[in-house]
Amino acid sequence: MRIAYAINSMEGGGAQTPLPKIVQALEKAGAQVRVLALTRRDGLAVERLRNEGVEPVVREGGEGEHLAAYRWLLGQTREWGADAIWTSLTRATLLGQVVGRRLGIPVVSWQHNAFLKPWNERLLRWRADASDIWVADSEQVAMLTAKRLGLAPQRVVTWPIFAARRDAPQAQPWHSGETLRIGSLGRLHPNKGYDILIDALAIMHAEPSCPKTPYRITIAGTGAEEQALRERARAERVDTIDFVGFAKDTSEYLKKLHLYVQPSRREGFCIAAHEAMEAGLPVIVSRTGEMPFTVDTPAIGRVVETGDAHSLAAALRNLLNNPEDLSEMGIAARKRVLEKFSQERFDATGALIVRRLNSLLNQR
Repeated sequence: MRIAYAINSMEGGGAQTPLPKIVQALEKAGAQVRVLALTRRDGLAVERLRNEGVEPVVREGGEGEHLAAYRWLLGQTREWGADAIWTSLTRATLLGQVVGRRLGIPVVSWQHNAFLKPWNERLLRWRADASDIWVADSEQVAMLTAKRLGLAPQRVVTWPIFAARRDAPQAQPWHSGETLRIGSLGRLHPNKGYDILIDALAIMHAEPSCPKTPYRITIAGTGAEEQALRERARAERVDTIDFVGFAKDTSEYLKKLHLYVQPSRREGFCIAAHEAMEAGLPVIVSRTGEMPFTVDTPAIGRVVETGDAHSLAAALRNLLNNPEDLSEMGIAARKRVLEKFSQERFDATGALIVRRLNSLLNQR
């Protein structure tokens, strides 16, 4: 079976991060996969994909060129002789559905986001029957997808887009007298909540009981909000946060930390927070997407209220006042993701979807 895997862009982070593992799982199940990106954007995902054995085909064109993107996707899918098309995110899904109908091949469509723009939700609901299989990247997204698209539950397969690696580089324990290193991975976008983090740090700095443990926070990511975030930090006199740009090697970045924070307003699965736990880091996460389902005990981290700087400040203060607990919490966090998101479970779900695709092909 040949699967044309259509994705919106080659922007660093986001839905591109788990692509190599997804492709590998589908190939283990007997499929051939070709990744087709509708536009390049910053192109930061290309090198990472190549390093992991995936050679994407990228259209050189803008995001508003929908007809041109459709024609390109149709040509690539037809030329390769694809038996099925797999789509990721709204734009690729809507175009891929039309391509699938035109070529008479099955369509599998990811849903990654717990939050959709109202117009995108209406479009997807209208076109829900144009995809033969819907795949949700987390338990929460599966429930939301069935509800908001009006789908029978059996039409939605839950495939968490994360397989924890037992050989992932591990973070080193914090030692007394050492500056405690806190980090986060994410686009500099309002959804990631880094303005809330700055406000939380300002609240902490203004309190008489400000933690005595010296610490620094680094944000690894790029985006249009960088200048606004830097200005906000200066205005709030927060000098404990650094913006360090895109992290090409997330494992190298994470292993240098003692604590991970993800203050997002909106998430689906959130690969980065789970990668942090994989690296043996305790985490502070907001109550959105899959994160609170994984961080389900204080033994591995803290869950804070979404958009609440005071809740985030309280969690940071608590852990900074008890830094000797972080190492044991990190060990527990790693154990949690290794059990919940094993490679075996990941591959088995990919194989299940390939079997369902084969069954659809045999019926045509």
